[in-house]
Amino acid sequence: MKKVIDSEKLPIKLWLNDIEEGALNQAKNLANLPFVYKWIALMPDSHSGYGMPIGGVMATKGVIVPNAVGVDIGCGMSAVPTSLQSCDTKTLKTILGKIRASVPVGFNHHKDPAEWYGFNSAPDVPIVQQELKNSRYQLGTLGGGNHFIEIQKGSDGFIWIMLHSGSRNFGLKIAQIYHEKAKWWCEKWYSNIPDKDLSFFPVEVIEAKEYLSAMNYALDFARESRFRMIEQIKNAFSSSLPEISFGDVINIHHNYAAWEHHFGEDVLVHRKGATLAREGTIGLIPGSQGTKSYVVKGKGNPDSFMSCSHGAGRKMGRKQAQRELNLDEEQKLLNDQGIVHAIRNIADLDEAPGAYKNIAEVMKNQSDLVDIVVELSPLAVIKA
Repeated sequence: MKKVIDSEKLPIKLWLNDIEEGALNQAKNLANLPFVYKWIALMPDSHSGYGMPIGGVMATKGVIVPNAVGVDIGCGMSAVPTSLQSCDTKTLKTILGKIRASVPVGFNHHKDPAEWYGFNSAPDVPIVQQELKNSRYQLGTLGGGNHFIEIQKGSDGFIWIMLHSGSRNFGLKIAQIYHEKAKWWCEKWYSNIPDKDLSFFPVEVIEAKEYLSAMNYALDFARESRFRMIEQIKNAFSSSLPEISFGDVINIHHNYAAWEHHFGEDVLVHRKGATLAREGTIGLIPGSQGTKSYVVKGKGNPDSFMSCSHGAGRKMGRKQAQRELNLDEEQKLLNDQGIVHAIRNIADLDEAPGAYKNIAEVMKNQSDLVDIVVELSPLAVIKA
């Protein structure tokens, strides 16, 4: 932990020295809410979000806050090690072509509906039922924004596969619908909150039960979607390199809420752009495009509610990055490293390395939260 701010009703514990004013003000709003438990924890990748900073961790007693989970419910990471110790550029480009042919990115979906047992056990929540038909075409698709597929070389000597993706339209729709319901609920009962973006439900009300049910379904969908993409990527490797084998798949969320036991009480821990880091838990912390990523092991630090960062964290907004970053410089940075990358034009600068914080500094700031198990250096990136 870097510092503690104790000017508010509850403390704010920070694992970074420099935090933007907007994110700090959001954290102060959280620290004055009547239902928050113990303190607010800000991970070293924290930056402004809707209502609550991304990279924030908040435990509540008897309350769920949709915007403290975020709009991409179940967004998370998957990774798997391979038996390869090297891969030449020609073969790598062939594999990338096969991945692009089998894993839709951006707004693209599969042409045929997917089969999954989860479609038959979806909760009877209107927004979930409404999205079921379209979701059959979205399962196993990457999406856009900061979602990516990356081929990496590990410090363990092996090639790794990593991807970042979420629950597709499920998460967005659930977040939007239930945030509006929470706003209505708080206005009806004259709830004293500093920002409507922090609107909430007591867990006893039907809207809270529906939200939690829908949220957990989105988590299951996101996990299955990442698993299916990993299988397609593995197939792309195997078709070019039949001798390859793969290790166990790591699959984690970083936008969710869960009932957990902390300091003797059962509380609802909201992780918005934060990863579970219980003692011994294996996690994934990606860098920006062109920088290192990490396989980590949690230390179970109680001060962070056993959490860590979910990535490097933005230091520039998307539009700001497109305005201010130099395309040639960002491309050269990746080209000089020999990375097959996705910075093709000015529009792609929103995901350039220069738009993100220094991942090495982020990892240093959370050395009391996780141990690094494997350091991963990028070889190739696929994005929308």
